[in-house]
Amino acid sequence: MGAAGSKLEKALGDQFPEGERYFGFENFGNTCYCNSVLQALYFCVPFREQLLEYYTSNKSVAADAEENLMTCLADLFSQISSQKKKTGVIAPKRFVQRLKKQNELFRSYMHQDAHEFLNYLLNEVVDILEKEAKATKAEHKTSSSASSPEKVANGPKLPLANGVHKEPVVTWVHNIFQGILTNETRCLRCETVTARDETFLDLSLDIEQNSSITSCLKNFSSTETLHAEDKFFCDKCCSLQEAQKRMKIKKPPHILVIHLKRFKYMEQLGRYKKLSYRVVFPLELKLSNTVEPFTDVEYSLFAVVVHVGSGPNHGHYVSLVKSHNHWLFFDDENVEMIEESAVQTFFGSSQEYSSNTDHGYILFYESLGPTK
Repeated sequence: MGAAGSKLEKALGDQFPEGERYFGFENFGNTCYCNSVLQALYFCVPFREQLLEYYTSNKSVAADAEENLMTCLADLFSQISSQKKKTGVIAPKRFVQRLKKQNELFRSYMHQDAHEFLNYLLNEVVDILEKEAKATKAEHKTSSSASSPEKVANGPKLPLANGVHKEPVVTWVHNIFQGILTNETRCLRCETVTARDETFLDLSLDIEQNSSITSCLKNFSSTETLHAEDKFFCDKCCSLQEAQKRMKIKKPPHILVIHLKRFKYMEQLGRYKKLSYRVVFPLELKLSNTVEPFTDVEYSLFAVVVHVGSGPNHGHYVSLVKSHNHWLFFDDENVEMIEESAVQTFFGSSQEYSSNTDHGYILFYESLGPTK
């Protein structure tokens, strides 16, 4: 990578961002799914900053503290950011070993799914942060009740549901990636609207040939009629009724992660097939199908995880990353600069059979303004 590294430094020249590091990752057999997602997360600035902050505040904790996936990731990010060289290659060995030790899904040398890995990793980090927050809360409770026992004796006590009052823990992962969807169902007999909120860390979108992210999002929020055996039980009518259902984005996330469902199970084939459809993803995205009709949230694309290959069970992953207004291409150990116009070569193919098998799979967008 020495030559490639110096080539990248030459390409950026005086424009090499102050304090930034561009390092490729060594591949351990089939770990490109992991490498491509980790590069996207490293260049997700709020995520990187929080993780490095976590690393710094936990460095002072005893060295024998239990290692987990998050400490390994924080260690890797710290290793990259503190490199003396501006470019090079790092082996994320400790992180990969921990991942395989913890989850047998990632142990084999088979082709893995980058979206499954991203999902697993973010949920794992959330679990670790929640456990730590609860442990800290319990410690505070123990120390405060020990120091002032007389305060606990009297005073009004609030009734607890089922004897337990659970306060949901909101972690910095939620603050960065979590959005809220609202699932609205309108009974066609009494017109009553039932709304149910659900959270998401990424949106999985069905795709169509020669479409765009905007049209995929419109389809995601389109109205569906529930009838025949799919009728909805209306609480007001106390019976099954025909209804209209739609999904809206109630609270858009700060970082919007979109997963394009490129792998579809084909009944007639009895297996999954890769959809190489051309789906245009813009550099700037307006999210307009939100609950508030007049608030458009604007997003800017900063990373794309690309699946290379014609089928779901084999292939390769690479990532495109925007850093300080430059686009970079990460392919395991190799890092090179690319033109912004090259991003459109990863939209997909207009024809069923094409020599181009490099297709955008996971898109990372950052909000340009405050999200409500």
